[in-house]
Formats: sequence, C-alpha cells, structure tokens
Amino acid sequence: MATSEERSRRDATDQQSSERTLAQATTPRVSVVIPAHTEAGHIAAALASVAAQDYPLECLECVVVDNASTDDTAQRAEAFAAQHRALDLRVIAEPALGVARAKNRGARQATGSILIFLDADSRLSPRLTRDVVAQRQSGAPAGSIRVVADSDSRLERGFFDLMEVGAVLLGVRSQMFYCDRALFLALGGFDETLQLAEDLEFLRRVRAYAREKGQGVVGHIRSSVIATSPRRLRTRPYHLGVATVFVRWALAFAGVGRTRDYGG
Repeated sequence: MATSEERSRRDATDQQSSERTLAQATTPRVSVVIPAHTEAGHIAAALASVAAQDYPLECLECVVVDNASTDDTAQRAEAFAAQHRALDLRVIAEPALGVARAKNRGARQATGSILIFLDADSRLSPRLTRDVVAQRQSGAPAGSIRVVADSDSRLERGFFDLMEVGAVLLGVRSQMFYCDRALFLALGGFDETLQLAEDLEFLRRVRAYAREKGQGVVGHIRSSVIATSPRRLRTRPYHLGVATVFVRWALAFAGVGRTRDYGG
C-alpha cells in the first residue's frame, strides 16, 4: 500500500502531466528555423535565445539547417542540443548553398503550426514567441519583426532604426519574420533563385494572397525585437559598409540584384 508521501508525489506528478497536456492543447506549437552557413561563432547565442523564450518549451522547437558550412557549426549546434535537452532541437543538413533553399528545407522539416525565421547571427528577445502567437491570433497569419543592431554603436543602431522607419511608415515587410506554416507551404515557400530579399518577395506574395482571400493582414511586431549582428556594416573602413548594404537593400527593394551572389 502506498504511503501518504508516495501518494502526494504521484498526485503532483499527475498534475504536472495534466498541465503539460493542457498547455500543448491550448498553446500553438512554434518552430524557429535557423539557416546557418559557417556560423560557429554565433550559433550558440542564437540557440540560447530560443531556449530562453518565455514560452512553454514543450510547445517550442528549433530546426537548425547547416547549409554547407566550412566550420563546426553543426557540431556546436548538436553540442548545445545535448546540453539543453528540454528544448526540442534538431540539426539537419542542406548541402546545396543558398539561404532561401536552407529556409525552405527547415520549414518542411518543422512540425510547428507557426514558423519564425531567425538568422544564425541573431537573438530573439525573451517574449518574442508569445508576441508572435498573439499577433497571429489577432488576425495576422504572417508578419515582420523589428530588428535592432546587437551593438552599442549609434551608427549601427541608427541604420536599423532607419529600416524600422520603412516598416512603420511605408509598410515594408521584410527581414526576419513569422508565418503560418500551412500558408508558407501553400505559397511554395521562398523563391530559391533569389540570393537577396527572398523575405521581401515572399511577404509580398503573402500580402497579395491575404488581400485576395480576405484572410487577415501581414503584421509587424515592435513589442519584441530580434537583435542581429551588424558585422556586414563593418566590412569596410570607417563604416563605409553601411552605404554598401543600404544600396544593396534599396536596389533589392526595387527588384534589382536579387539573384546576384554577393558572398555574404
């Protein structure tokens, strides 16, 4: 016969199991897809930001797509998974180089009903997943997310603030974003011929589809952010890389140079 202490432990275990089951039934499963090409120096920080989400871990998964890395990106991601078993983290390989291809591969392998696309050199703020789910439930099946520079430099932070002006005042939807997985797959995912602005092109298709079907809007999240490495702004002396990146993005917005391989 079980003692009162054993019965109490059993009741507590049953209650915790019931709470987990209820959370899984009422909370959408979210998949964070991280394409990673030679990102050994950044991948652990990106994964740590996923593991630190203020969201039930049993309703969260992370899919890292090792995209023809020439370093130990995959091994570092696997080591993180071994050390954080509470997070459902998988590492898959996409040998054909291309960020759009890698993202599509991750989305197909994901099991969540909502996808969040995160660059490997970037970090989610802790409440982002909750804010994504709230935005989706408010009627936005997809949406961009405010991106800030993971830096104390005024110039670098100002550059990304300028991008935010475009999102708020001009309605530009691009960079890292979330999307219903079913909608993502129905629209065919990213155009794999594009080397740049594949996110902009995809979200334009989502917006057109939503308008045609009368099924919500493409939103934009500002209450939480993604902090990203400004390393591409530092490719030239005196921050001249800022001008280079701005011109590339401006041309991509206009539909110019999206298929060109800029090598980074």
